Parts: sequence; C-alpha cells; structure tokens
Amino acid sequence: MTDVKADAQTAPAAERATPPLRLEFAGEWRDVPADRAFVIGREGDLAIDDNPYLHRQFLDVQFRDGLWWLANVGVRLAATVSSAGGAVQSWLSPGARMPLVFERNVIVFTAGPVTYELSLHTEEAPYEISRQVEESMSGETTVMPARFTAMQKQLIVALAEPMLRREGVSMNELPSSTAAAKRLGWSMTKFNRKLDNVCDKLDRMGVQGLRGGPGKVATNRRARLVEYAVTSQIVTRADLPLLDDESLREAAAEED
Repeated sequence: MTDVKADAQTAPAAERATPPLRLEFAGEWRDVPADRAFVIGREGDLAIDDNPYLHRQFLDVQFRDGLWWLANVGVRLAATVSSAGGAVQSWLSPGARMPLVFERNVIVFTAGPVTYELSLHTEEAPYEISRQVEESMSGETTVMPARFTAMQKQLIVALAEPMLRREGVSMNELPSSTAAAKRLGWSMTKFNRKLDNVCDKLDRMGVQGLRGGPGKVATNRRARLVEYAVTSQIVTRADLPLLDDESLREAAAEED
C-alpha cells in the first residue's frame, strides 16, 4: 500500500536532521519542538478546551529514534488516527503510541459530547502513499469493503452530520441517539436496531472500539462509529442528501 522513500532507507537516523512537524487546530498553526514532548489536552502546550471530559494531558508528540511519535498518555479516551487520505487508520488506545510516518496525519477523538479534530504535518515523511492508492482515494472507491444498506448509511450520516458539514471547524457536538432518530423520522427502537447492525458489521471486520467486550456494547460506540466512518470516508459530504431522501423516508415508514 505504501512506498518507503529511498533516503529513509539509506541514511542512518542519527545523521538525518529532525524533520519539522507542524500542528493545525481550529485554523491555527504551530511548530512542534523536537527537543521535548509536546502535550495536548485540557492543559499543556495545546490547551484544546476546558471540557471536563477531556484529560488534562491526553496526547503527546515527540521526536525519538529518528521518527515523530504520537502517544496516548490518557487513561480513558482513545483517538482515531488517519493517514494517507484515510487509506491507513489506527485506533490509539490509552498507553499506546505510534509513529507518524505520513505527510498528513489526522487525529480525531471524542470527549463527552464533543468531537475534536487536529492534524500533524511534515514535508519529510519516511513513507508516502502509493500511486494506486492515490487513484482509488481520488475516485468513488470505498476504503473498506463494507457494504451498508441505504438506511444503514443514512443512520451513519445522521450521526456524522456535524462533522460532515464542518467548514474549518475543529470541534463538533455529537448528536444524541434521540436527536439522530428524530432527524431521520425513526422510532428509537428502529434507530437502535440499525445502530446495532452497523456496529456489529464493522466489529466483525475488526474495527476496534465498537464493543466494550464480548457481548457488551461500548457506551461510546456512536462516537467511535462517527470517527471511523468520517476518517475512512465511508461517508462524505456527498452523502448528506440521504438525510432528506423522501424515498428512504417512505421505505422506513413501511418497515414500521
């Protein structure tokens, strides 16, 4: 899927200059220092928000062993990290860390009712997206081989609507199940049943965070579903008209 750049293979890490890394959040840019950890959270180098559900120190970024690393130093929240236009995605759980090997890395996470998005950029990434993946991402190819019914996709769009409509906004409030069901004109029974089906389908495909354990649905599954669906481009802005599709509303009414 990816190609390793030649200079990353041949030059020893100790001899290479530290590649600059820049962080973008809410339209503001800042340089990440290479001589210490850069802390992101309710407090730290990037104080995101005074949201009490957000850890004081949630993520840290630092340069080690010739690479930039992102670590989750929180104890409860996880983050979705998407690279290469959504072709590569990781779920960064508490205590985990991962290298930032692509030019653009998008980090999405949810704390309480709010979903946040920030990105980390470098022009000297050791990996780059292959031409084949670039071509697939530029068209209408779905990243994951998941197939959803029209109403299942409609449900995902209803939950992801604030993120899909964002215009340079890095914070969005996640709709409640009640609000999303009302947006679709569905009963809560129908909404929960279809949400179960969507989460089960992705869970069987190995998508993490949609279940809290064997037979136990995670309480934050709506947030994880939105993070995954948007960063993987399962749903995009082009899918927003599904919310007002009269034929789907009529079909949903016939199901009841």
